[in-house]
Amino acid sequence: MKILIATGIYPPDIGGPAQYARNLYETWKKQGHEVKVAAYRWERAFPPLVRHVLYFSKILRKGWNADLILVLDTWSAAVPTMLACMLMHKKYVLRTGGDFLWESYVERTGDLVLFKDFYSTRMEKLSRKEKLVFSLGGKALRYARTVVFSTQWQQNIFTKVYRLDPKKQSIVENFCHPRETFAEPEGRFFVAGTRHLKWKNAELLKEAFAEAQIEIQKKGLEPIELDCGKAVYDSFVEKIRHAYAVILVSIGDISPNMIYDAIGTGTPFVVTTETGITNRIKDAAVFVDPLNKKDIVDKIVWIADPKNRAIQAKKVQAISFVHTWEQIGDELIKVSHK
Repeated sequence: MKILIATGIYPPDIGGPAQYARNLYETWKKQGHEVKVAAYRWERAFPPLVRHVLYFSKILRKGWNADLILVLDTWSAAVPTMLACMLMHKKYVLRTGGDFLWESYVERTGDLVLFKDFYSTRMEKLSRKEKLVFSLGGKALRYARTVVFSTQWQQNIFTKVYRLDPKKQSIVENFCHPRETFAEPEGRFFVAGTRHLKWKNAELLKEAFAEAQIEIQKKGLEPIELDCGKAVYDSFVEKIRHAYAVILVSIGDISPNMIYDAIGTGTPFVVTTETGITNRIKDAAVFVDPLNKKDIVDKIVWIADPKNRAIQAKKVQAISFVHTWEQIGDELIKVSHK
């Protein structure tokens, strides 16, 4: 097949869509498909409307003879691709990933509204730009041949809010490593997310971590460290492999790559209750309420005890779920024919 991957970001950019695009590109190329990628590069130097027009022209150039166009967001790549496909009389497969509108609202306002509550409680507070994102993003979702979700959690929310046709939807779960050799932790550091976004809830995490340090000292346990540093993907996975634990307290993480990376490396994790992968991780997760600092403190203190950490490590290493890039690529091609 001739395939075009339309994505806002691509390595060396850091982020889930960048890794998703790169791995699908490599997987499909190995299988003999002719694959192209359309990502924002030099277009970023221009103002928003101009850069979107330039990206639209890139989709026209690269996608005119494509058998499959896969879009990896709901806004920056999706809207120009929708307009280009209308002109070319084509359809595309749109994979949602996160939610640009909710993330943008939280970044603009600092209002830490849970993802699951956003559409039912904050629509009247949207800015003019955010209303445009809601309108055009919704059209991009509805125009797609198929909308691919990574979790039923997001699917249920989007289907209602954006009035999506249930027959034009599929679920393709996120990547989860085949199991690798498990390593013992090097020190007592907790790995947190790499992106400094308000919805990642890093400030509350830092406050909770400082309080947890005091409680840990009272219990006579060794001190712990919090690592919020940025890293390219491969280095980040290595960091997770040798971490004492992974911690994610975001106010909505639909299908967090970091938790699947922890599963792949056998590293215990503390994770937000506001996630779409509860069904996959419930037997091994230490869940926290992301808006309850005391809950976060208590769970950090609990897993800081090596005995409890060892219990959780065994639970994580017992998770059998594996979802390879080859499986994901095959599933996406299959749904493109729906």
